[in-house]
Amino acid sequence: MSKPAGARKAKQTAAPVASAGPWWRRVLLPAGLTAVAMVFVSVLFFAGAHETLARTRKGACDALNPDPLPPALKDRDAPDFELMDASGQKVSLRAQRGHPVMLNFWATWCPPCVDEVPSIEDMARTIDGTDMRLLAVSVDDDWNAIRRFFVKGTKIGVLLDTSHTVPKSFGTEKYPETYLIDARGQVKYYFINKRNWSKPEAVACLESLR
Repeated sequence: MSKPAGARKAKQTAAPVASAGPWWRRVLLPAGLTAVAMVFVSVLFFAGAHETLARTRKGACDALNPDPLPPALKDRDAPDFELMDASGQKVSLRAQRGHPVMLNFWATWCPPCVDEVPSIEDMARTIDGTDMRLLAVSVDDDWNAIRRFFVKGTKIGVLLDTSHTVPKSFGTEKYPETYLIDARGQVKYYFINKRNWSKPEAVACLESLR
């Protein structure tokens, strides 16, 4: 039995299924949303990693037990100076701008200074070839005492201040004392008496001052 003509006509004129839109919209839009999501997640990841690194490096500095920063040195440039090194070259603190600096005041006749020197030597070897600087200002009377002390030489950047005026400009009257200065030239950490600069925390702390 044949189907009514009306049924056949309805079949022939049935509306096609609605299209979901151009193919490029169906393919590229989800891909674009995925890319945006990945970028967002990456930004969150790296921001979190940066904050974690910052906390880790601050923790490294805290692990060295810094002393309270003298009020006269807070939020200002470290006092500049210019002294001679062992080769007769003039070295200024201002010239170190752009580099984290470990500044140590010491003397060969100072027992705690002598105790501290091996760990400073370790620090000097560790940061050799990096953008970090280590300056050790001696208040000895002449270079002869320093050369006798470092018979085999040293990688420490030793400078000589026979006038003792440079330590005083930082407020130092007893030795050893150490100041960690950031790349902008401001003192961020201060240490009275000797420390063990061989610790990994010491390098991490100095690195954090870039």
